[in-house]
This record gives sequence, C-alpha cells and structure tokens, in this order.
Amino acid sequence: MNQLFVDNLTVIDFSYLHAERGVLGESWIVDVELQGELDEQGMLFDFGDVKKKVKSIIDNEVDHKLVIPSAHPKISVDRQDTSIDVIFCSENGEQIIHSSPNEALTEIREFSINKECVSAYLCEKILEQLPSNVTGITLNLREEVIQGDFYHYSHGLKKHKGNCQRIAHGHRSKIEIFKDGQRDIGLEHQWANTFKDIYIGTNEDKSDQADINGIPHTQFSYIADQGTFKITLPARQVYLMDTDTTVEWIATHIAEELKKQTPSSHFKVKAFEGVGKGAIAER
Repeated sequence: MNQLFVDNLTVIDFSYLHAERGVLGESWIVDVELQGELDEQGMLFDFGDVKKKVKSIIDNEVDHKLVIPSAHPKISVDRQDTSIDVIFCSENGEQIIHSSPNEALTEIREFSINKECVSAYLCEKILEQLPSNVTGITLNLREEVIQGDFYHYSHGLKKHKGNCQRIAHGHRSKIEIFKDGQRDIGLEHQWANTFKDIYIGTNEDKSDQADINGIPHTQFSYIADQGTFKITLPARQVYLMDTDTTVEWIATHIAEELKKQTPSSHFKVKAFEGVGKGAIAER
C-alpha cells in the first residue's frame, strides 16, 4: 500500500456546542494522509488535487459552521427544507437556541464534539468523493501551539459576502499587547480571561434580552445573503460591541479600551483570528 501526506493542509475555523462551555469557537490545523494504489501516472493522488478537493470538502462540511452533537439527550433538532432549529437545555436551566439556513450547521451523531469524531466524520465524507484507487484516509486535527494567553470566541458577520456571515462560527486565538513598546503579559491575560469561551456580538444585532428559567439570556438576529440567522445565549457568555465584530474591530476595541484606562500610554494590539492571521490596532 502506498501513502501520501500533506501537512498543514488547512485550518478549520468553526464553533461547536459544548455541554458545559456553551458555543465554543475553535481553530484546528489539518494534516491529511491518504492510502491506496498508484494510478497510471504513478501517483496516489495529485498534490494539487488533494489541496483543492480535500480542502473543499472540509470547508463545506465543517469550516465556518456550528457543529452540534445531535445524539446528546438535551439537544433537540428541527430540520426543515431550507432551515434548521436547534435547542440545547443545560442542567442549570440555561438554553442555547440556534436558527439558521441548513448549510450553516452540521450534525454529528455523537454525545460530544471532539477531534476524534470530527476526524471520523470528515474521513467518511472525503473518501466517498475520492478516486477508487484511494482506499483510506487519516486526518490529524490539532491546535496551534501557543506560548502565552489565548481565548475561544464565536461571532457572526452579517455584512460578509462569504461564510463569515453565519451567526455561530469561531476561532481559537492568541493575543499580543504592547504598552509603550513593551509586551504586557498581564494585559494579555486580562483580555484572554474577558474573552474566555465568549460570544462577541454587536449591539445592532441584539434583538432581545429575556429571562429563561429565571436566567438572563441575550438574543441576536439578522438577515444576511444566505438567509435568516438567530441565536439565543446565556447573557454571561456574551460580550457586546458597538461595532461589527470583525477582527479589525476587535483589535481596535481592545486598544481603545486600554487607552481609556491609561490615556498617557501608547498601546499596540495584535489580535489573531484563528491561526496565523489577524489585525493590528494602535492607540
């Protein structure tokens, strides 16, 4: 049997429903290995095709989506022709309610979402669409190694023309903050804690604030190119901004908040959006 590998094929930026932590933004680096027989070209599969075909399947199935463990007993799913509604009821009375077009959500029939079940799900989907000489596939999903603070956040960008408009997708991101030219680990730790397992929403998209089972919840809703999106979350898991929640505005927001606290200092904020990309703001 022959084997072919591509390391760092892509990064999956998505969110998934976690029973304890809520809607959790995540970024996983993808390494792929294919097994099978050589074709008439003496190849298992052309590297260019691996990068295009396999990546496109991964993007279509998981990237920039909300992934839910639909076998969890506290999750109910109502899928219509073009839309899907999900309700998660936690043990403490909090609820997460998500409504979107079908293509914004992926169900995996498990009790929880982890690297192993996502890898198995993707391997099955990918193998179905590869040439018959490819008989096996292995995906290694891994986090970026981060020396320092990081946070998990989810958001939705209704003005985006691509899949970022989906109301619940996210990232695992590091942050670097410089105060008067010097790296400030304390401020990085402070903002990583502020954004820990958070949903960052814009006030413009906030549609309601209500109690569910006596617990404050916040609802966001908007209409984007792909359709109508709504999400309701425990208010404790929400951070509100007056602007859109692009990484450019997130970096700007942090820099402006720091400047308010210490007007005499100069701040540079390097906010990441997943792996190896992001925005810089200075104030």
